Parts: sequence; structure tokens; C-alpha cells
Amino acid sequence: MMDVFDVVVVGSGHAGAEAAWASASALGHPGRVALVTLDPAKTGVMSCNPAIGGLAKGQIVREIDAMGGLMGVAADAAGINFKVLNQSKGPAVRGPRCQCDRAAYARTVRRMIAGRREIEVIPGAAGRVLVEGGRAAGVALLDGAEVRGRAVVVTTGTFMRGLMHTGEEQTEGGRHGEAPSVGLSAHLAELGFELGRLRTGTPPRLRRGSIDWESLEAQRGDDPPVPFSELTMAGAQGDAFAWFDRFPLLEQMECRLTRTSPEAHEAIRANLHRAPMFNGQAQSQGPRYCPSIEDKVVRFAHRETHQVFLEPESHESDLVYCNGIATSLPRDVQDVIVRTMPGCERAEIALYGYTVEYDMVRPHQIDVTGETKLVAGLFLAGQINGTSGYEEAAGQGLVAGINAARSARGEGPIRLGRDEAYIGVLMDDLATKTPREPYRMFTSRAEHRLLLRPDNAADRLTPMGRELGLVDDRRWRLFEDRERGLAEVDARIATGKLDGEPLERVVKRPGFGVADLAAALGESVRGAWPAGLLETALAERQYAGYIERARAEARRQAEMERRLIPGWIDFAAVVGLRTEARHSLLRFRPATFGQASRLEGVTPADLTVLLVTMRKGPPDPAGACVCDGTCAVCAGRE
Repeated sequence: MMDVFDVVVVGSGHAGAEAAWASASALGHPGRVALVTLDPAKTGVMSCNPAIGGLAKGQIVREIDAMGGLMGVAADAAGINFKVLNQSKGPAVRGPRCQCDRAAYARTVRRMIAGRREIEVIPGAAGRVLVEGGRAAGVALLDGAEVRGRAVVVTTGTFMRGLMHTGEEQTEGGRHGEAPSVGLSAHLAELGFELGRLRTGTPPRLRRGSIDWESLEAQRGDDPPVPFSELTMAGAQGDAFAWFDRFPLLEQMECRLTRTSPEAHEAIRANLHRAPMFNGQAQSQGPRYCPSIEDKVVRFAHRETHQVFLEPESHESDLVYCNGIATSLPRDVQDVIVRTMPGCERAEIALYGYTVEYDMVRPHQIDVTGETKLVAGLFLAGQINGTSGYEEAAGQGLVAGINAARSARGEGPIRLGRDEAYIGVLMDDLATKTPREPYRMFTSRAEHRLLLRPDNAADRLTPMGRELGLVDDRRWRLFEDRERGLAEVDARIATGKLDGEPLERVVKRPGFGVADLAAALGESVRGAWPAGLLETALAERQYAGYIERARAEARRQAEMERRLIPGWIDFAAVVGLRTEARHSLLRFRPATFGQASRLEGVTPADLTVLLVTMRKGPPDPAGACVCDGTCAVCAGRE
């Protein structure tokens, strides 16, 4: 009898590793997860910038950590330059970020995966998804072998028909030195999926010894550094987990700042006919918010220079990442760009920049759970859904991994709301919009961002993670300690005084910060609780009025978000819908009225038509509805 896994995950990048980890946690022993990957040694590799977090992205990492994921812990273990962005602004828009040691990060992820007895890593290339009775049943490898499973998560990154461009030079592959995934795109198209094609770029890497490093402005990290993971915070206080007994674990490194030159911009303009994205060689859409240097020179023609951050990639190599000059221009033009930057006049280019085109699946074909609407039990996560960024990929992997495990066990799906997590915003945006360019998360995308701060991720999501089996006893004890600490700090603020004034009034003064709160509370509290806890307590007090209004608005919207659209409603047959709304509803097939309300072309009047149709009930009351008894009609609420 053929061995059958609970979940089969294809791809071991950031989405795949997180999906396998989440599935293993949700299943628990003796659950079994197969992680199918072209090269197990490449698990967790950082394909582009060796950094984790940033604006909005840092919130996603904190949320992954709050639900027991691996990215935050791995980043803390491999971080070589930690910095919280937007420190001078409000807590809702701050962004924890760390430059990572590329080698150490991948090694940490591999070590964590290897430590899970539920996960079996299987080398191989997936060519087809096995579908039986309309449900995913595993994958067929190109060598003819089959890996059977009750649910499948596909996370192919940039490898599906990956094609790399450096000027006129083209090389098949999804990453430098690695072959593409072949066959899977065609198979998905055969299954009926609508595919698209996107591209992303990477800059040249330099040899550090060839740069006049000391002549350039230093970019130092925060001192002390702020970690991502609650586990790291505990470890720093002595309650360490086995292999990570101090923070930061690695010696910290400085970055340097340089700039492009007018001479380089002139060379770029003179060679646009040799740039794949301008001469028609690469016809896919690239990321507007992370543009190549040739994009910048064209779009911002008035700018004579652009900043370039020189970021060391590892203690184990001398490679330096040139953050700010992603490019697909020919090598001779890249030589000019690099060697006209201050400090880089004699720089040696170890790896030239390139852009990679790849196939993706239009994400209107997935639900916010990550499950596809065409094939039950088949989940997609990462760049295959049209996103960019490690953090966006990992967030999708977490959601898909959880729901794949639940699907394998016949349990209902879990959906994160837009008011619960940035990951919820991400999944909802993908399911209700079709990205025309690689999707990137911003704080501006989250309408409830005051509720979704990086400091309160554990408060929002750790209880849910515990309920789903993702949060172990160690992390749960830390959460309970945090809850007790928040209650104690809040009580002391409510009853305390500072210079004769009530502390709860003083904390709301402009400029009053965490250090001021720690001093006001006294030495006993200052040493007892981490800064992150005090940050949450202070934010809840300082923004109390705004937070309550935000929560009230979220509650108001929740009714529409929870109201499922019955499965028996045929959008093509609903009388009274406008043509534009009908087309949009048929394309996206939203699961809830909340999702429907965010579709382009759907108006409040169209929602009213749907509500009236729902209240009338199904044409065949004997049982055409497939809502599992959850819609308003079947549950007797209408």
C-alpha cells in the first residue's frame, strides 16, 4: 500500500518552509508532512536582499512569530544589523527590520526543519498535482515517483518557467545557478487555472575588499537591538531555548551608504535599448515599489543621484549587496553604474544583477485560506500568488499550512480578518484583487493598522495559535507572563503618580516614551518586564480614544465579514445585478459579503440584490446549499 502523507508541500523557500512548519504544528505527532524540494540544501535561502522585516513587513514577521512560526526566530538567530524603522513616528507604523547573515539564516531554517519529526524532506521536482475526484491527492515528480497526500501546498517562488535576463543574455532558472521548475505551469493551465507572468530583479554583488569601505558613511544598527521573537526576548533574559542562548547571537556589522552618479544615469539612458524591460525582451510586469535603477532613472529624470546601501551578506563571505540598484542592464553598463559610485571606483563585481521572469497563478482563484477554488485540498502560497517579499511569502505559507493540515483532517478552514492581522489584509487583498504587479505589503493597505501594531502581535494572535495547536507550552507560558505583566503595569499606571500628578494623565503628554514610563514605574518593574511589554502598555494608554473608535469600526464591519454567501447562489442567474458586478463576482467568487464589497465594480446596490436573493432562499430548499449550515438561511437567521 502506498505511503500517504497528511500534507505535501512543494518548494522549501520562505513560503514552503513556513507551510511545512505550520502544518507539522497543527497536525502534531504522528501527523506527517512531506517537503518536496529541488535541492534540500537550498531550503531557506534568501534569493535577493539578505534582510527580514521593514515597514509593514516587520508586522508580518511578528505575527508569524506570535502564531508559533519560524521566520522571527531564524531572523533573530542570523541577524547582523537590527533597526526599528520609523522610530520617531507612532507605534502603528514602526517597522522592525534586520540585516541577516545569508548563510546563517538558511542554515538556521534547515536546522529547525530537521528538528521536526513530523516533516520528511524529499528531493525532487514536482511536475503535476495528482487530482482524484476533484481533490488534490499528492504530486507526481518528474522522475516518475509519486508523493501522496491528503492536501497539497504549492510554493514554487520564481521557479515556474523561470527565465533570467542580464542585458541580451538569457538563462533559464529561478535563481542564479539554479534550474527552473518545468512542466508544472502547463499542468496547472490544463487543470483550468488562469496563469500570469511577473518579474523581479536583483542588484550586483561586490567584493568588500575592493570597496573603499571606511570612506563611506556608516549605517549602524540599534543598540541595544530589538528582536522579532518573543522566544528571543525570553532567551535574552535567561530562559533560553536549547540552541540559542544569547542575543544577538552573531557579531553585528555596519552597512555603508553611497550614491549613484550623473555619469551612471547618462550611461543608463544611453543603453535603455539594451534593457530587457524597455526593449520588449521581458514583457512581464515588475514591482513598481521596488524599481530597478533603470526604472528610477526614467521615472525620476530630475534626480541626479539615488541612494545605494552597501549591505554585507555574511560573516562567511566577502559579498556586499547593493541595495538600490537592482538592474537587468548588460554587464558593461553595470560596470559603469558601480564604479562611478563613491567608494566603489575599484570595486570588483562578483555577481552581476539580473531580472527573473516567472509564471504565477492569478490569485482571484484562491480563497483567503490559500485553498484554490478549482481543486479542493490544493493550496498556493508565495510568489506563485503574485506577491513579492520573503515576509509576504512566509505569511501566506503560515495560512496555507494551517488550513492544509485542517483540510487533511476534515476540519473547517481558519480565516484571519483584516482587523486581526496584516496577514489577514494580505490574504484578503489577494483574494479580492488581481495584482498587475508583484504585490507588496504597506501599512497604508491596513485600514485597522492602529490595532495591528508590531508590539501587540502576541496579544492578537497567540491565543488563536494556541487553540490551533501551533503554540507550544514554552511560548504559552511566556504569553501568560506577558498578560500578567500588562495587567500589573496598567494597574500601576492607573494608580501611580509622577511629580504629584496622576500617571495616567502624564503618560499622554507629547514626548513621553517607554524610557520615561520605565523610570516612573520604578526599578522593580523596569527590570521585570521587557521593553516590548511597556511599549504596548504605553500605546494602549496614549491612543486609547483612537483605539476604541478603531475597534468599534472593526466590530461594525465584522457582521459583513462573517456573513457567508451561500454556495447555492449562482451569480450568473441573480436577477438585478449590474453586468460589471456580475462579471466581478463570477471572476472572484467571494466567500463573504465583506469580500464582495471590496471587489471592483460591486456597489452597495449590488450587495442589496445579493442579500435579497439570499433571504428568498435556494431554488431547491431541500438542499442545494453547500455552506455546511453556516449561511444565514440555513442557520435560521434569515
